[in-house]
Amino acid sequence: MQAHEIDYKIFGEEMQYVEIELDPQEIVIAEAGSFMMMENNIQMETIFGDGSQQQSGSGLFGKLLNAGKRVLTGESLFMTAFLNQGNTKSKVSFASPYPGKILPIDLTQFQGKFICQKSSFLCAAKGVSVGIEFSQKLGRGLFGGEGFIMQKIEGDGMAFVHSGGTMAKKELAAGEVLKVDTGCIIGFTKDVDYDIEFIGGIKNSIFGGEGLFYATLKGPGTVYIQSLPFSRLADRIIASAPRSGGNSREEGSLLGGLGNLLDGDNRF
Repeated sequence: MQAHEIDYKIFGEEMQYVEIELDPQEIVIAEAGSFMMMENNIQMETIFGDGSQQQSGSGLFGKLLNAGKRVLTGESLFMTAFLNQGNTKSKVSFASPYPGKILPIDLTQFQGKFICQKSSFLCAAKGVSVGIEFSQKLGRGLFGGEGFIMQKIEGDGMAFVHSGGTMAKKELAAGEVLKVDTGCIIGFTKDVDYDIEFIGGIKNSIFGGEGLFYATLKGPGTVYIQSLPFSRLADRIIASAPRSGGNSREEGSLLGGLGNLLDGDNRF
């Protein structure tokens, strides 16, 4: 597998986007909805699956099978390819869907494979394969929170994944174990052993508010952690959203609805 060699720059702090510079006839693939802007020489095309070279000779059935696997990770059957059809270099940009960081991954430095949380993939060079990583452990499948199906990114090119909040990088030595909230995992290298562990204790289980399970990541390898999973952010937004009849949960206000009149929130 020979992925296209692309150049890139990442802009921003908390709301980042990545700018990809394509040579003539170079292609970058991206998840639907991540496109931000592109120069005039870039042509956009919707494709089945990831369009990796290893699929090109497998026929229509093979392409449908590879694309169908993406449905299991909650992704669309289709991806978008951006081709530089001009004679000079051109740029196309992709944005992170929520506040956080964009992580560039050079797969040649990760032995050709990186495992990440579903829905975290943003874009990659043409030739990079985006598939699924099944768990063979029952506990992980039943209690993994984010699901036992994770994405695997394979190849020898550049790929980009996004995270929520602040990103932490941990280098685990052989046998070293890191315990993480299941939703806070961005991804890890292929040699890291990933499992689910019960927190234990009646008080922890009932009153802890942190869920019943956490993920255990065992080295050797590199692990990337996010401080604000989108699921956690969404839960907070939903909990604070107006209820039926226009009522909302006033946080820290003794005046309730009257407080809204005083602070200028006069929606009816």
